[in-house]
Amino acid sequence: MEEKKNILTYEGLRKYEEELEQLKVIRRQEVAEKIKEARAQGDLSENAEYDAAKDEQRDIEARIEELEKILKNAEVVVEDEVDLDTINIGCRVRVLDITEDEELEYKIVGSTEANSLQGKISNESPVGKALIGAKKGETISVELPAGVFKYKVLGIERSNG
Repeated sequence: MEEKKNILTYEGLRKYEEELEQLKVIRRQEVAEKIKEARAQGDLSENAEYDAAKDEQRDIEARIEELEKILKNAEVVVEDEVDLDTINIGCRVRVLDITEDEELEYKIVGSTEANSLQGKISNESPVGKALIGAKKGETISVELPAGVFKYKVLGIERSNG
């Protein structure tokens, strides 16, 4: 079975690469030092510092593995080439939530990068899925747990601009 591609913006790719580098170069070394210090204290069976350092090491290695998998299957959206006639991954979109009468701005990203607190919504989320392919001036309906919401597309622009 082919693994799912991780659609990333260039910004997302860079962020993951930097985190991976930080974990491999700096954090691994720090944890190795903590383990070494804890070992020097003697009996490992009741050594909380040793156990904590080993847990931290396990978490770091798991995150490194996760990041390497994300990057191995990454497909980068070239934001400069995004078509601004229709909404797609890698663009920033302004919409009017007709239901709530409020203007919202979203950046459409792949599911790996999604972060609603930063206004980054996944192309696989209900709102993201409904917006993909819409044009400026169009109104779309999205069925959400709270009911059906209508959004009017006010503007589409490059997210890196």
